[in-house]
Amino acid sequence: MNKRPLGRSGIEIAPLVFGGNVFGWTADQATSFALLDRFVDAGLNAIDTADVYSKWSPGNQGGESETIIGNWFKTSPSRRQKTVLITKVGAEFSPDKKGLAGKRILAAIEDSLRRLQTDHIDLYLSHYPDPQVPIEETLRAYETLIQQGKVRAIGSSNYDAAQLRAALNVAAEKQLPRYEVHQPEYNLYDRAGFEGALRDLCLQEGLGVITYYSLASGFLSGKYRSEADLQQSARGTRVGKYLDARGVRILNALDAVAGSRNATPAEVSLAWLIACEGVTAPIASATSIRQVDSLIRATRLKLSAEDIQALDQASQSAQ
Repeated sequence: MNKRPLGRSGIEIAPLVFGGNVFGWTADQATSFALLDRFVDAGLNAIDTADVYSKWSPGNQGGESETIIGNWFKTSPSRRQKTVLITKVGAEFSPDKKGLAGKRILAAIEDSLRRLQTDHIDLYLSHYPDPQVPIEETLRAYETLIQQGKVRAIGSSNYDAAQLRAALNVAAEKQLPRYEVHQPEYNLYDRAGFEGALRDLCLQEGLGVITYYSLASGFLSGKYRSEADLQQSARGTRVGKYLDARGVRILNALDAVAGSRNATPAEVSLAWLIACEGVTAPIASATSIRQVDSLIRATRLKLSAEDIQALDQASQSAQ
């Protein structure tokens, strides 16, 4: 499977990333192992998680996703060698464990490495910008980790264009490691946050882009088409905002393209992202082998210019 470069990091990934937010939440360890095996056996190689995943699930404390991935690595050394491992720091575990202060980053990575049962992280992301900490302090902590061999490259998530520009400027001025990858929310419905200044900056600077909420919390799979559907899933509360006239219009366009391509709406949604200018790879999660197989098919689905135009037109904000 063709690999795509992540900025100037020297790291290459296949055109879809497995979202590890489900591990320890809607996928237990045994299920997670089976999903990961199927994913990497298909030639896909990148897994995205975060230190805090999946704290939101009742009974969890955070770290569950990294722990499951680490246990999976332990079952076979070759699995770690085949995997581009992406995790994040900065989200809140507790009032004294949050943010991007240098000491916090240096402590947090030790916890992540222990849970992940590895000696390095391929791509370490600032989960959220931290206005309380000078970006130079954050980048100097990352520099230390890169020098120690604990991190190969760094990236950002949830930064707007001005915040990312400022971080890149500091890196250049102080000769510090720069963010090589950005992770924005982006999908057929949620377009405004990335398109425009942020995408232009990523293209200008040659940054890799890995999108999250690539299926709009599952809405773009076509699974949720009524209020009743929302009650049938742990993600239902997140999806209600998409059930408007524009959301229905997008689903109708997805249905039409999917029908003509012998594909599912989710596969079409991901194929649209894979084809988007400036996008290296979307993140998508799965909780069953059937869903993983669908993700694999999405990487092989080539949309026509007419397909993309129909989807773009349906997802315009005003009609």
